[in-house]
Amino acid sequence: MEALKYPPILEEFLNYFSTVKARSPNTIKAYAYDLILFFRFLKKRRGKVSDDIPFDEIDISDVDIDLIESVDLNDLYAYLSFVTNERSNTPPARARKVASLRSFYNYLYRKAKVISKNPTQELESPKLSVRHPIYLTLEESKKLLNSIDGPFKERDYAIITLFLNCGLRVSELVNINLDDIKEDKLTVIGKGNKQRTIYLNEACIKAISDYLKVRPKEGVKDKKALFLSKRLKRISVKTVQYLVKKHLKHANLEGKKYSAHKLRHTAATLMYRYGNVDIRTLQKLLGHSNVSTTQIYTHVDDSQLREAVNKNPLSQE
Repeated sequence: MEALKYPPILEEFLNYFSTVKARSPNTIKAYAYDLILFFRFLKKRRGKVSDDIPFDEIDISDVDIDLIESVDLNDLYAYLSFVTNERSNTPPARARKVASLRSFYNYLYRKAKVISKNPTQELESPKLSVRHPIYLTLEESKKLLNSIDGPFKERDYAIITLFLNCGLRVSELVNINLDDIKEDKLTVIGKGNKQRTIYLNEACIKAISDYLKVRPKEGVKDKKALFLSKRLKRISVKTVQYLVKKHLKHANLEGKKYSAHKLRHTAATLMYRYGNVDIRTLQKLLGHSNVSTTQIYTHVDDSQLREAVNKNPLSQE
């Protein structure tokens, strides 16, 4: 199958966001996907493609500045209607597409200066309802840790311990190198290539130490990597997601849409609920650029709300 050819202006935009703005490969990939979809929709809306060409096969290599600059607010809302009705996009997915369009048109208008107006200035993002994070309880977390077994049990135990204690993203965990750990300090590279320091507690230090005792030394293909796959390469995101689901199933905890990312939610929730961690500290621990992202964890604990009301000096009859 022939590789999709991007129009030059899209290549320039993606290169700018990759090199100058230092966005992560995943973000660049998401921007590219959203804008390709938009260009295909635009060509279809303008009648520039035959009706017998499948939507996902529409060529976008000929998209030029004139077509891009012809876009108005009606086109943008028609696009959002299209992804809602034809692609079943949820509000968060549509919000990301709005963000992609804004970034693209801001670049064209402010940086490249190749368009005379920015149609996304008045574009509103879909309203998102507050989604309470899915997380394991303290008892379920202990049950998961106690159930870990198998030929890679030390490695898997260390991985899940780090998730549950440090709130790491999966991408952060797989990229940990041996020299990223200095005594009780772990340095990780988060979203947007932002570096942060995480302090390891006793459980994490012991779990990593136990794993290092059995970590293979011969034939290792990526000697820097902390966590290795059975093929002695750096463990992949897919493998981590698989092993987490496997151990959740073994602990009879697979029925609640739990996943590797939900273990990050669990760590945040446990720290907030039991550790008396304030919202700003939690934001720093999790590597959130905006505190509003962290605030979902302030809604999870009804027992704290109940306790606050009961502590009111007027609460007794």
